[in-house]
Amino acid sequence: MTSLRAFEAAVRYSSFSRAAHELNLTQTAISHAIKKLEATLGTKLFVREGNAIRLTETGHDYIKTVRSTLLDISEATGRAMHRHSEKTLFVACLPAFGMRRLIPNLHEFCDTHPEISLRFWTVLTTASFSRRDYDVAVLYGAGDWPGCVAEKICDEEIFPVCSPKLLRKVPRLRKPQDLAHHTVIRTAYSFILQDDWPSWLEEAGAKDLNFSNEITCDLLLPALQAAVDGLGVAMGRSPLVSADLSAKRLVEPFSIRMTSKSAFYLVSPVDRAEAPHVRAFRQWVLNRFGTVRTPVPATARHRRRASSQR
Repeated sequence: MTSLRAFEAAVRYSSFSRAAHELNLTQTAISHAIKKLEATLGTKLFVREGNAIRLTETGHDYIKTVRSTLLDISEATGRAMHRHSEKTLFVACLPAFGMRRLIPNLHEFCDTHPEISLRFWTVLTTASFSRRDYDVAVLYGAGDWPGCVAEKICDEEIFPVCSPKLLRKVPRLRKPQDLAHHTVIRTAYSFILQDDWPSWLEEAGAKDLNFSNEITCDLLLPALQAAVDGLGVAMGRSPLVSADLSAKRLVEPFSIRMTSKSAFYLVSPVDRAEAPHVRAFRQWVLNRFGTVRTPVPATARHRRRASSQR
C-alpha cells in the first residue's frame, strides 16, 4: 500500500520530492517504494530523465486502476469510521438536483442541525446506482428501489426553457414549430438513454419537427447552464428550473407542459430510514422542496424509468 500511494502521488505531482512532502516521507523513501513496486511488477513505471520523470505506457495503464482503487478504499474507510454515527450523514445526490436545488439551500439544514456533519457525493446516473453505503439519496425514477423507503419530493412537469435574450431573436419563438429555426440543446448519455424532446414535441403537436441545429450534452446540468447562457432552448424540469424562472435567468417560451411519469425521490435503506439524523434531513428536504408524503415501501417490482442525464 505504501508503494501504491507513493506511485499515485508521484504521478499526480510528476515529482518524487513533492510526493514525499505530501506523504511525510523522504524523497529517497518514495524512490525506494516505487523501485520495489516496479520490481514486483517486473516492469518500469517511470522513465527518469535527469530530475524529471514521465510515465511509461505501462505506468499510464496502471495508474488508472491504482487511483480508482485508492479512492474506493479511502471512501470505504471513511464510511466504516462513521457508519453507525448519528453525527455524520451520508448523502448521495444526482448532479442536477444537487447543484440546482440542494446545495444552494443546504446552509438552512446546516444552521438548524449544526451537530450533524455532512458527507456528500454525486451519483452520475440512477441506472448505475446500486450502492447502499449512504443514509439518504436523491434519485430519479418511479419510486421503487428494492430494500429502500422512497418518498417523492414533488411532482414534475417538463417543458422548454431558454434565456430571455433568445426571445428577441428572429424568427421569434411563438409556437413549437419555430424551434426549427433555433438551436436546441439535447441531453443524451447514450444512444439508448435519450431526452424528452421527442415526447414533448408529440405532446405539442409537432412530432415531425426537425431541428436545424443541436447542441448535445451528456448530463442535464450542463444543458440547463447552456440555456441560461443563451446557447439555445433546453428541456427544463420544473423542480430544477423554478429558481431560474423566478430570477428571470430562464423563461418559458411556450405554455405547453408535459407531466412526467417519474420524479425525484428521497431514498433511504430500510434499516437507516428512521435514524434521527436521517429523519431530520428527509423532513427538511420535503418541507423545503415539496410536499410531505407517506413513504412508499420497497417492493420486488423493478419499474425504474432511469434517466442518466438527471
